[in-house]
Amino acid sequence: MMGCGRRPAGLLPGHDADVGRPPRRIDAVTLLSCYALLLMAIPSSLIVGSLGAAGAPAALLAVAILCWYLVARQHPGLGLDRGRQPVRVAATIFAAAVVAAYISAGRHAVPADQESGADRGLIVLAGWVGVLALAADGIDRADRLRTLLRRIVLLATALAALGVIEFCTGVDLTKYIVIPGLSVHQQVTDLVSRNGLVRVTATAAQPLEFDAVLAMSLPIALHQARFAPAGLRVRRWLQVALIAAVMPMTGSRSAFFALAVICIVLFPTWDRRDWLRACLAGLAAPVIAWLVKPSLVSSFTALFSQLGNDTSSLSRADAYSESVPYIAAHPWLGQGFQTFFPQTYFFVDNQYLTSLLETGILGLLALVACFATGWFTARSLRATAADARTRDLGQCLAASIAVSAVCFASFDALSFSIAAGLFFLLLGCVGAAWRLGRAQQLAGD
Repeated sequence: MMGCGRRPAGLLPGHDADVGRPPRRIDAVTLLSCYALLLMAIPSSLIVGSLGAAGAPAALLAVAILCWYLVARQHPGLGLDRGRQPVRVAATIFAAAVVAAYISAGRHAVPADQESGADRGLIVLAGWVGVLALAADGIDRADRLRTLLRRIVLLATALAALGVIEFCTGVDLTKYIVIPGLSVHQQVTDLVSRNGLVRVTATAAQPLEFDAVLAMSLPIALHQARFAPAGLRVRRWLQVALIAAVMPMTGSRSAFFALAVICIVLFPTWDRRDWLRACLAGLAAPVIAWLVKPSLVSSFTALFSQLGNDTSSLSRADAYSESVPYIAAHPWLGQGFQTFFPQTYFFVDNQYLTSLLETGILGLLALVACFATGWFTARSLRATAADARTRDLGQCLAASIAVSAVCFASFDALSFSIAAGLFFLLLGCVGAAWRLGRAQQLAGD
């Protein structure tokens, strides 16, 4: 099924296409590309049956991927790497914390809806772990990793284009998407509009999720643009421009924080020419926005002038005090993953606080460990790589992890399928890049 014979190779050879290679069988990248397509192209409101987030086509495929991965681990001929893998360890610890919270919650009576939510949470968790593990252990060549990352950016670009149409027309085109066998499941959100600005969502459940998806994809798009062949350079930079331009259209402050984090992580590693070009683009962006629609700049300014006094800020501040009794009741393992429903309790809009409520201190530490492992693993790739392109890939993957950590503080990310699924997919790609980089070093020695 998955022909993944390993061979020593440079992590990032110079050409984007496989030249002279025989046709490939279905491999890890094929499966993960299908997952990314289902995850990002199908509106998150469309599910199979009444399974909620666990019934999304991407989630069901992810569970199948985990099943295949577990079987393939028992067969050495199927090409899964069995060596040391930091992100796999971090994901295992996170999964163990969630399962421990599930077992702890089962010791006392819980409402039926929370019990169902905990069951769905385990299904979704299984898919995340499967996708991460297959990416980390199953991508056998650097060019295949690059292909997967290119497809993720392409999907993010398509979502950004959909966001532009939505912003200009004020029409949610995804509501016209009907797929046989899928029914509509509307996720709960308290975000609709702000300062008269149309808040785009594309296929995401809400603007903050859409912003997180674009933010996680942008560093990869920047990497691909900076090292694109001459014939693809304009196209790749247009992808960067489109993704970056649509992020503020979500009407959220987190979009600007995310862009700032990307700049802070990436700019110091660029040469002077690229750094100056980026600064000029940043200075030109407000002018272009004003020329396109003068009210845009004033709307963006109002986002920060109201910081601390608007409904969103006050709601987040209130969530801390309101959470204290629930945290005190179950401090170590929480009340169960995916059981703190906004319609039953209150909106939290902070994944770290939600993790503390649902999986306790241990679950929160496990989640933070996933971010830390992704960051240091990607940075390790940059520190040990011999060529500039691989070093930049490591830094851009680190930027994706860093910006996802920031975005998780602005909404309950693990309750939204696209943002959570993309995070674990990219974390798996970090593991794959690190492993392929180590193989390159060993081959060079």
